[in-house]
Amino acid sequence: MNTALRNYLVVTGGYWGFTLTDGAIRMLVVLYFHQLGYSAFAIASLFLFYEFFGVVTNLVGGWLGARLGLNRIMHAGMLLQVGALLMLTVPQDWLGVAYVMCAQALSGIAKDLNKMSAKASVKHFSPDSDSGLFRWVAVLTGSKNALKGAGFFLGAVLLEVAGFRGALFWLAGGLFAVFLLTVSLLPAGVGQLAGKPKFTDVFSKNPAINRLSAARFFLFGARDVWFVVGLPVFLADQLGWSFSGTGAFMAVWVIGYGIVQATVPGWMKHHHAAPRGASALFWVLLLTLIPAAIALGLQAGWPAEAVVVGGLLLFGAVFAVNSAVHSYLILAYADHDKVALNVGFYYMANAGGRLIGTVASGLAYQTGGLVACLWISAFFLLAATLISRRLP
Repeated sequence: MNTALRNYLVVTGGYWGFTLTDGAIRMLVVLYFHQLGYSAFAIASLFLFYEFFGVVTNLVGGWLGARLGLNRIMHAGMLLQVGALLMLTVPQDWLGVAYVMCAQALSGIAKDLNKMSAKASVKHFSPDSDSGLFRWVAVLTGSKNALKGAGFFLGAVLLEVAGFRGALFWLAGGLFAVFLLTVSLLPAGVGQLAGKPKFTDVFSKNPAINRLSAARFFLFGARDVWFVVGLPVFLADQLGWSFSGTGAFMAVWVIGYGIVQATVPGWMKHHHAAPRGASALFWVLLLTLIPAAIALGLQAGWPAEAVVVGGLLLFGAVFAVNSAVHSYLILAYADHDKVALNVGFYYMANAGGRLIGTVASGLAYQTGGLVACLWISAFFLLAATLISRRLP
């Protein structure tokens, strides 16, 4: 096995371990605080700092990665996540909204440090060809999403089996073991620039990256506006699903989404070339129709369970293709010597979309139910479509 492939596999394995805890803690917080009687908007507010600090972290993290090395940033993210998990093991009386928001802020910083560093590392380890880069980034991102789905299920099951605090201790211990393993296997200084980039270098001067980042903002806002809070609360309250049933379904959805994303390069062969801007435009336009169709079906009085479950499966498959195309394009557009800076800027937009989507998810569901969430999702996707028209 060559050194580049070995390092890629180590980074991917570390990303997998982190992602399991990220999915699990999300499901733990949503279900546990829903069980305590928190409203949908109150639950959404618990994640505001998680998403807000994701915006800041991606901006600063790309700069730090270029100065210190991507592997150091990845390991810092793992340790911060262990701290975030342990913060929530305090007695229940301490778990007020402000305290949980602070713990989630730490988790948000950890997640985006880990994600930015792992994905930027692929540019350094991957084969020189466009198709090789497309395959490697699709496998990394797709497998990560499959593991995040497994994390949703793991969090729901651990909540029922070990309780809230017990689940958090198990997750923290497992992630710390992954941290120790990757520290011993990865070389130092991956992605570190010879010079010391200025902080202003994080702001992209490449129009293609700026447009792709804007499209990414609306793409992920469109997903989270109904997926983060509205959907799990709808499944539990309106359809009467159990916590483990809700967690299992969302896990299957994300796992399937990840599998589709990982296999996209195998069947999307534009005459053996990698995707281009036109690919992003086509797939986001197709995705725009799906939440609108689900909303119309619910408004028409069709069976809610069939409409939501079937629509979500279709949405997941098309969204996975969108995400795979985007994840390739940002690395293709990025300058090799500024990949950490470019990827950090791009994922700052991603985190911004998640932030807006999370806030809108709780507020829209509380005021207009799942239908309101879906129409906002369709509007966001229409904005992404218009922006994608100018991708090179």
